[in-house]
Amino acid sequence: MSDIRKERAQKALQKKALYGSDIDLKQFSMSSPEESYEEDLSKLPPEMAGQILSAGIETKEENRSATYLQKNHSVIHCQTRQDGVEVLNIDDALAKYDWLHKYYWNMVSVDQDKYTAMAYLHPHHGYFIRALPDTKTILPVQACLYLEQENLVQNVHNIIIAEEGSELNIITGCAGSSRPGKGLHIGISEFYVKRGARLTFTMIHNWAEDMEVRPRSAALVENSGVFISNYISMKKIRSLQMYPITYLRGKDALVRYYNILVSPKGANLDIGSCVYLEAPGSRAEVQSRAISTGGQICARGRLVGKEENIKAHLECRGLLLEKEGMIQAVPELEAHLPGVDLSHEAAVGKIAQEEIHYLMARGLPEAEAIAAIVRGFLNVDIVGLPRELQSELNRVVEESEKTLL
Repeated sequence: MSDIRKERAQKALQKKALYGSDIDLKQFSMSSPEESYEEDLSKLPPEMAGQILSAGIETKEENRSATYLQKNHSVIHCQTRQDGVEVLNIDDALAKYDWLHKYYWNMVSVDQDKYTAMAYLHPHHGYFIRALPDTKTILPVQACLYLEQENLVQNVHNIIIAEEGSELNIITGCAGSSRPGKGLHIGISEFYVKRGARLTFTMIHNWAEDMEVRPRSAALVENSGVFISNYISMKKIRSLQMYPITYLRGKDALVRYYNILVSPKGANLDIGSCVYLEAPGSRAEVQSRAISTGGQICARGRLVGKEENIKAHLECRGLLLEKEGMIQAVPELEAHLPGVDLSHEAAVGKIAQEEIHYLMARGLPEAEAIAAIVRGFLNVDIVGLPRELQSELNRVVEESEKTLL
């Protein structure tokens, strides 16, 4: 920990958050007992196994190429099953590779806000995932960050690298105990997509209802690299605020963000995405599907065109199902050169009664008709998503639909 960075972080720790509800960090504990390592995930307690399964994590590991599982502040499982794929505790990875320090806290600043400062000053592990050059993951890598202890803060730092010509598919789930109790998760993630590589990152949240969550992430994409980020949050959570940033610095680089958001009563989601298109031929697509069943949603999006022959589109569609809810779409387009192609589309509304009546006239009960419309609205068929990830995503959505209405 450098003295300069430490000083910057300590100053940032005293400032209020600019976006989302400001959290008093002093109310959370920094201490957690060491958990025992588990070689066989089938031996996990039933409640924990069920919670992480709802976040896309498979305990049998049969359909996964590698697994990382952290409980509170302890890494309780870390195993790789495919050659050319590395999964390590971030601390072990930093000790193993001197070069990795150039990637660590490179894309995210330690004083970006009070939450990054907290994660820098009080780190609690996190994962390092890497696909070696030209390696194609046969099955997805899975990673899970699980919080069980009440009133605990979990500060993790993750680094993901898809080396040149590789293809890396990741399912990462965040989950908590179903028992009521406050908690805070701060996740720093830095993504590096090298020349000609393809990284698909699917994040599924299944936190406890009283959780505060503050992910902070940034990605760098090189020539002809592809970064696809899928984010799913369909369960109640006290507050979630995130604003991932991607820098397209390679020619013909591409990023796609797909967000699927459901906010029940009492939940507050402030979610955005920002893309800097800094190389010729770079492309970006940001899509959000937001449903409020009584909660608050702010969907932000920003596209910044800094080169010629770039194209990007921003889209947010919201569905308001309860009067108490609120959906706000905040699109931003910023062009620095003539000839850039940036566009946005935003729409917020309710389910049309004629659509419900149409389906009811064909024999569906009202509740089933509404559920069918909601399923169609979510539209989770994501272009380019590997079959294994698409089926996992469909399963999570189907499971979550039971609690929507």
